[in-house]
Amino acid sequence: MDCQYISQLVFNLHLELKEKQSFNSLLDVIQEEEQKKMHENMRRQEKKELKLRKQNLQTRKEELQQKTELLKDLKGHHCDLREQLKEHSKKIAEKKKTAKKYIEMLLQLTEKETRRAEKMLEDQLELVQKQVREEGRVHEESEKFLQNQQEELQQQLEKWEQFTNQMLQEREQHLNSVCSKIIVNGNKQSEMRRKFIEMEQVVIEEREEQEKLRQQQEQARAATKIQAWWRSCMVRLGLSTVKKADEGKKGKKKEPKKKKKKKK
Repeated sequence: MDCQYISQLVFNLHLELKEKQSFNSLLDVIQEEEQKKMHENMRRQEKKELKLRKQNLQTRKEELQQKTELLKDLKGHHCDLREQLKEHSKKIAEKKKTAKKYIEMLLQLTEKETRRAEKMLEDQLELVQKQVREEGRVHEESEKFLQNQQEELQQQLEKWEQFTNQMLQEREQHLNSVCSKIIVNGNKQSEMRRKFIEMEQVVIEEREEQEKLRQQQEQARAATKIQAWWRSCMVRLGLSTVKKADEGKKGKKKEPKKKKKKKK
C-alpha cells in the first residue's frame, strides 16, 4: 500500500510538472503528513494524560471504597461500641486529620503531576514548533533550489533552441548552395550534351563525306584500270581503229602519260 501510494504521488507530481511546471501536489502532501504527525502526537499525549488521570482516579476510588467500608463497619457496630467510639473518637478524629492530610498530599501530588505533564506538553509543543520551523526552512530552501534548477533548465533549453535554430539555418544554407550547384552542374551537363551531339553530328557528316570521296576515288581507279586494260588488249590485237583513234587524239591534244600501277 505504501509503494502504491508513493507511486501515485510520483505520477501526479510528474503530470503536474509536465502540464503546469509546478510541484504544489508535493507541498500539499508534505503539509498533510505534517498535520497527521501533529495530530498523532497530540493524540498520544492525550492518551497518556487520560491514562494517568484514570490511574489517579482508580487509586482515589480504592481509597474511598476502603474508607466507606470502614465507615459501614463502624456504623454496624455503632450500637454495640458507643463507648468504644467515644473512646476512640479522638483516634478517629486523628485518623480523619491524617486522611485529610493524606488527601491534601494526594492533591498536591496530582497538582505536581499535572504541572509536570503541562511542562512536558509545553516542551513537546516547543519541540514540535522547532521541527515545524526547521521543516519550513528546509521547504523554503528546497523551493529555492528547485526554482534555481528550473531557471537553469530553462536557460539550457533556450541555448539548445538557439543552437538548433542556427544548425537548421546552416543546413538550409548548405542545402540551398548544394541545390544551386546541382542546378549549375545540370545546366553544364545539358550544354555539354548538346555540344557533344553537335560534334557527333559533325563527325558523322565528315565520315560520310570521306566515305563518298573514297568511293569516288575507288571508282575512278577502277575506271582507269579498265581503260588501260582495254587499250592494252586493243594494241595487242593490232586493231587500227584504236591506233587511228589514238593518233587523232594525240594530234589534237597531247595527254600526259599515266603511269601504270603495278597490280598487287
